Amino acid sequence: MTPRQKQFFSALPSLWQAPLLSTCSKPEIERLIAFLQERETQGATIYPAKQNILAALRATPFDRVSVVIVGQDPYHGPGQAHGLSFSVPQGMPLPPSLKNIFKELKRDIAATQPQTGNLTAWADQGVLLLNALLTVEAGKPASHAGKGWEIFTDDIIEAILGRAHPTVLMLWGAYAQKKVAHLTTQLDLSRHLILKAAHPSPLSVRGFLGCSHFSQANAFLKKHGLPAISWNL
Repeated sequence: MTPRQKQFFSALPSLWQAPLLSTCSKPEIERLIAFLQERETQGATIYPAKQNILAALRATPFDRVSVVIVGQDPYHGPGQAHGLSFSVPQGMPLPPSLKNIFKELKRDIAATQPQTGNLTAWADQGVLLLNALLTVEAGKPASHAGKGWEIFTDDIIEAILGRAHPTVLMLWGAYAQKKVAHLTTQLDLSRHLILKAAHPSPLSVRGFLGCSHFSQANAFLKKHGLPAISWNL
């Protein structure tokens, strides 16, 4: 590893280091780190804040992941992104996609209307809220696509699916489904549950509402003797 790669690796939570050791040694990760440092030097506003880029991994240790919800990239508005896919910090207005997620929660499992868009309570229970890209520039969605994050997050998903631990993947929208498609052809998925639906954004929400992913996930976890997720916030 280069010094930059070693610094990045050392920032990973301890239980994620062994699964991602070879990933952090890849030249694409060196180029990713160099790109982020260059953009920062050039004055780009990057979300989330540096200390929150790996927040999803800190919140959900490798050995506790039971559900993975795959997002695309962080919110690109001020104060919205804090490192968990679809989540916003306490007190922030709910983005449209998150409003629709909560609508489906209410329809599916009669969940109470959440008082917050902060999904940390899900992460604490083993729901990995993973964006495919872990950074974005202000007002520029997908601005950090193709810079190396996809390789990093592909390897996270592959490591999770390679465990004996039964896991649910919730893939909302074509982007998430395509991301995982090339991995699932190589792995034994007999112990996992892959759930697919349209993205919860207003543009495709009619294909999302009614998916019943939350109840299906809990039924699968219970079947395998694992704790169900308390989806109420």
